[in-house]
Parts: sequence; C-alpha cells; structure tokens
Amino acid sequence: MAHVQVLPPDEARKIAAGEVIDRPAALVRELIDNAIDAGGTRIELSVDGGGSRRIEVIDDGAGMEKEDLELCWRTHATSKIRSIDDLKSAETLGFRGEALAAAATVSHLEILSSADSREAWRLEVGPGESLGARIERARRKQGTSVRASGLFDTIPARKRFLKREWSEANLCRLTFIDKALAFPAISFRLSLDGKLKTALPVASSLKERFASLLLDSPQAAYLHEIHTAMTRFSVSIVVGGPELARPDRRQQYIFANGRRIQDFSLMQALEYGTQGWFPNGYHPVGAIFVDIDPAMADFNIHPAKREVRFADASSIHHAVTSSLRDFVRHRNQQYAGQVYTVPELELLYTAEPSPQFQNTPNHEIEYTVARTVALDALRENPPEYAPQALLAQPSAPEITSISSSLVPQAMQTEFTAQSSSPTFHSGHELRYVGKAFDIFIIIEKDNRLFFIDQHAAHERILYEQFLVRPVPVQELLVAIPFRTESEEDDQFLNTRRDALERLGVVIKTDCGSWRIEALPAHWNLSDSETVQAILDLKRAGADLAEHWLATLACHRAVKEGDNLDERVALSLAEAALALPVHRCPHGRPILFELSREILLRAVKRV
Repeated sequence: MAHVQVLPPDEARKIAAGEVIDRPAALVRELIDNAIDAGGTRIELSVDGGGSRRIEVIDDGAGMEKEDLELCWRTHATSKIRSIDDLKSAETLGFRGEALAAAATVSHLEILSSADSREAWRLEVGPGESLGARIERARRKQGTSVRASGLFDTIPARKRFLKREWSEANLCRLTFIDKALAFPAISFRLSLDGKLKTALPVASSLKERFASLLLDSPQAAYLHEIHTAMTRFSVSIVVGGPELARPDRRQQYIFANGRRIQDFSLMQALEYGTQGWFPNGYHPVGAIFVDIDPAMADFNIHPAKREVRFADASSIHHAVTSSLRDFVRHRNQQYAGQVYTVPELELLYTAEPSPQFQNTPNHEIEYTVARTVALDALRENPPEYAPQALLAQPSAPEITSISSSLVPQAMQTEFTAQSSSPTFHSGHELRYVGKAFDIFIIIEKDNRLFFIDQHAAHERILYEQFLVRPVPVQELLVAIPFRTESEEDDQFLNTRRDALERLGVVIKTDCGSWRIEALPAHWNLSDSETVQAILDLKRAGADLAEHWLATLACHRAVKEGDNLDERVALSLAEAALALPVHRCPHGRPILFELSREILLRAVKRV
C-alpha cells in the first residue's frame, strides 16, 4: 500500500495548471477574458498549430506597469479581488489569478504591456522558472500582448492526448465565437496559422453580432432581438424565426454576465417560449443573455466557470418564457398575409401567402367585433385556464365556412361553398387544380399555385375556433375508470380539475380512483390513449389550455388520405388562406406558394 507523500512543488504546479488549462481553447478563453476585463475595445487572437505551437492575444486595454508585470504570472496574483467577500460582487470575467500562472507552468510565456503608451515592458517566463522572470524595456502602444508558445511541451502525457491540430484550432475558434457574441461593442479578429479568418467590427446590437458570426447575410432578416428587465436582472434574447429552424440545438447559447454557461433550465425556457412557432422536431437558433447582480449569482461553483447558481432561477426562467411568448404572439399577428419573395426554388418552403390575400377592413371589423365580445369577458374575469393567445388583439376573419365537426369518412362534412369558385374576402377568385399525394390541395390564383396541407390547415382552423368558442362537451354513457401511478398525477388532477372541465374534460374521484365522465364532442381516442393524453398535460404548466386545444384540433382535423370533394377542398383552402397564422398549432407551415415565374425558370423558359 502506497504511503502518503507531498508532491514536489514543480509537479504540483503542473497538475494544478492542467486543471485550469486542459487544452489550447482553455487558454484562449482565459486570455480573452483578461483582455475584456482590461477594457480592450480591439482584441486580436492568433492561433498556430492548433494552439500548441502558439497562442497570442493582443488588446488595447489598460495595460500594466512594471510592478504589475513582475507579479501577474505568479499563482493567485490578481487585480480583481482582495478577499473572498469580493467574490459576491465581482463583475469581471476572470478573478482567481490562475490563468497566467498556469500558462507560465505549461508553456513559454511572453507578455508585452504598456499602461500609457510612453513606457512599455516585456516579461518572459517559461516552464520550471520558479525563481523569477526576465523583464526588460520594450516599445508598444497602450495595451497588452500575451503570447504562449510550446504549450504542454514539458507535459508529454497531456500533449499526447490533444486532438489533431485542425480540431484543436476549431475549439479555439468556437471559444472565440463565445466571447465575441457577448460583447458586440468590441471589435474582434481571429487568425489561424497566419491567415485572417474572421474580422468583426463593432456591432450595434447583439442581433447584428449574432448574424455576422453565425448566419449568412440573407438569413439575418429572420433574426429578432427581445429585451426585458426586472428588479435585479435583465434579459436580452436573440432568436431566429421559423425560417431558421434547425433539427438540433447546436446554435443555442446561454450567457450570464458575459460568460457562456451551461444551463438546461434556460435552454428549456428558449424552447418553451417559442412552442407552436416551430415544427415538431425542430428547434430555434438563438442566445439568451442574462445580466444579473453578482450578489444574485455564484460563478465560482465550476473550475472553468461554465455553470452558475442563480439565487432566483425561476424568475429568470419565467422572464425568458413570457417575453418569448409575447413576442411570438405579436409576430404571428404581423405574419397574416405576408410573403417572402425568394429567388431560389429550394427556399420556397419558408414562403408565406401573398399580400394580395390580406383580409379586407370590413372582414377585419366583423371578426374583431365577434371575437372581442368573448375577449372582453375574459379580460374582466380571466379564468385560470385561459390561453394567453386569447388576450392578444385579434387580426383575422372568423372562419365560418368550416364546421368543427368535420369528419369526411362519416360523410359529416359541413363546408359551405358559396359557388363553384369560392372567393377570398378580398373578392379574388380561386381555381381548384386538384390533389397531390393524398394530402395537398392545389389552388391556383393570379399565376400562383398554393399547395395546402389539408390536415395542418384544418388543424389551425379548428384551433382558432376553440380559442373563441366553448369546447363542445359530450357526456359519456359509460365513464372511463383509471388509476394513477404517482402522487404527482393525483396532485395534477386535483389542482387542475376545474381548468380541465372548462376545456371539455370532466373528471371525478372516489376513494383514490378516478373516472372520466365527459369529453369533448367527437373525441375518438381509446380509453388508455385518452387517459395518457390528459396526464401528459402535466408538462404543459401554465400552457395547459394551449396544449389541450392543439391536441384536440389535431385529433379532430381531416387526415392525410381523407377524400375531400372539390367544393369541400375549395372551402377549406379559402378558410386556410384567410387564417391569421399560416402554421399549425405545433408550428408546421400549412402551405407553400409557387409562382409561375419560378416554374418557367425551372424549365428554362425565361
């Protein structure tokens, strides 16, 4: 059995340095943090050989005097705190005094700095030089340059496990992006192996910096910026619209006081706040920037400060979700009748209906009067379950041509076609072209083809109706008995029973068992599926009503393969194009538009 021994100081320093700087990107992070803390307005990063050969950061910040330079590389030397109590109010990115000491232990470190442009000093210190460092006069303008060469040359075991140079260089680039995103008022430059890769001028906003770093120029138009402020924190959110939806979360970022952090709760808030704006399986791109009183956050719980403990995490989560929901509702109202003119065929999937199909003032007035009666009552005495969308200002004509009990298979369709060629409220005629793939209704109007997803369109139509009309309820001849599997289920059903009843679901309990006595009319799921659908609402939180109405609309809508005759299809198309939002409640587009010009270009006739 080994005996306890004290490691030699040199070995202990190397191990400690390896905890702070485990790879080149970690040193890049620490050096850029120091440059930002020094007040730099221009920061340049150069990386050679993936960072193991050279890492250099140059800034125009405050700079250091000779006395500061002599101490800065020593363990726990820092200008940012004086005692542990200062951690409660530290507003700088770095504060532990570990970065330069660690760099001096695992690389050859050269620092050139000037505090006033008149006098400058150069410090050189390398691995194992524990007795002192070489300092000499130099020349440079105000600011600091830090160069680390031969990273991990004295620790072959660590260097052997670095990735290939291009991979380590990419990690350095990603760290550079993290820093540049959070500080748009600073200009940044990145060079890899002597080649300039990124040059970022000062940006006017977080949105502008996000777009310049991560998006192509045409995509920037679909990026939005939202701000909200509370008593001891504020939040800025940059979020992309449905046009930028991704199948993964790789372009989602969370920042706290300028630091990129890992926080599942806030990542979840970004998703929750944009629910219904993106198709299932797709995620928004964006970033959340939390600016919080340092006394309300602990940044010292992770060695690399990648995690933060917030004193009031729930308030921040609520601020993010509510701000995003308000924005999405407002944005959806603005989307009614808009179209993006796109030059390429593959971009048509993001197109919206043309402006020619905007609603006429008369129908807007009729719809507003009809819907506002119900909304006024809700505003005076809002029920617990009321969907937030009910409180938004309406902006679409009421859908009167489609019955909420549409079931084509049972010949219960109740579409009302006014003529063989239904028209928009604006007076423009539509022409039915046909069906495609048992799901798309094809409509022609003014040299444009509209491919309408009959299920998604009808789903949105029903959802809009449920928002302004009571859900029709049908009592069951035989109640559905069931037992819950957890106390959490019991608590949910007990606390939300009244809200569920107002949504058409009547549930009773007796001696620990439950039974469903009424459901929305035309409900067609099996008993087990019905129970599961109700219990799944636990995860909806305050959005219980929206989730349930979306589920109800989905199950009631016509399906792929349902056969609609021409008159029914035309009426469905007319109602779909008049909707205030051209996406189903789950975020999928209900149609796309193809112009004659694009078709002619596709076959080289233009």
